[in-house]
Amino acid sequence: MDLKLEGKRALVTGSTAGIGAAIALNLAREGARVIINGRVSADVDRAVAALKAESGGDLIAFAGDLGTAAAAEELVRRHPEVDIVVNNLGIFEPKPFEDIPDADWMRFFEVNVLSGVRLARAYLPAMRRANWGRIIFISSESALQIPAEMIHYGVTKTAQIAVARGLAEAVAGSGITVNSVLPGPTKSRGVVDFVAALGAGASFDEFQTEFFQKFRPTSLIKRFETPEEIASFVTYLASPLASAITGAALRVDGGVVKSAF
Repeated sequence: MDLKLEGKRALVTGSTAGIGAAIALNLAREGARVIINGRVSADVDRAVAALKAESGGDLIAFAGDLGTAAAAEELVRRHPEVDIVVNNLGIFEPKPFEDIPDADWMRFFEVNVLSGVRLARAYLPAMRRANWGRIIFISSESALQIPAEMIHYGVTKTAQIAVARGLAEAVAGSGITVNSVLPGPTKSRGVVDFVAALGAGASFDEFQTEFFQKFRPTSLIKRFETPEEIASFVTYLASPLASAITGAALRVDGGVVKSAF
């Protein structure tokens, strides 16, 4: 299927690995010009080289911590207009509620929420002028079912849904769409650390079985999703073909959220 993305300018934050890299790869394969972002220059350069070799697409490196205002300002200075913003950057960490200090709450909000707010605010004026744009927040099923093992993470994911819906209301009647996507537990790079923190030395397969029995028993697929399963949906959502989808919190969660709606 031709998703009509040839020549579109896209930014995918946190895209050196995992879901972000998979989204960037798909967008590049569809002909979009994609900015790859990570905090470390060497990691970004490696990702650009690997994704370019796999897709043959046009990929641009931007190294910087977009959880900070300074990096966001530098990005916009270098690339003042993009058509598609995928706010994928995010952090998570299992920690008992009583042990989460104010500094962690602020750090999670800065990275998971404000990074996307700043970029949406910066790129929205050009989208308005063009009367076309896509802003996508990669949230989580944890936004709807706050995980007891990382409440601060869940709260920031809920905030992303609220920002996306409010922004969609603000651009109503235009060619700009704003949505949030809610993946379920996904086998991305960060899950390795997550397994180490919660798995007590178990192998990944052993941990996966226990995790979906104990922590996500409502999952219907009973396994971690792959980044590619998320990316295929996000790529469609970023395309002109998805013009009627806006203001939505879209679940790609493997059935974790126990609701028919």
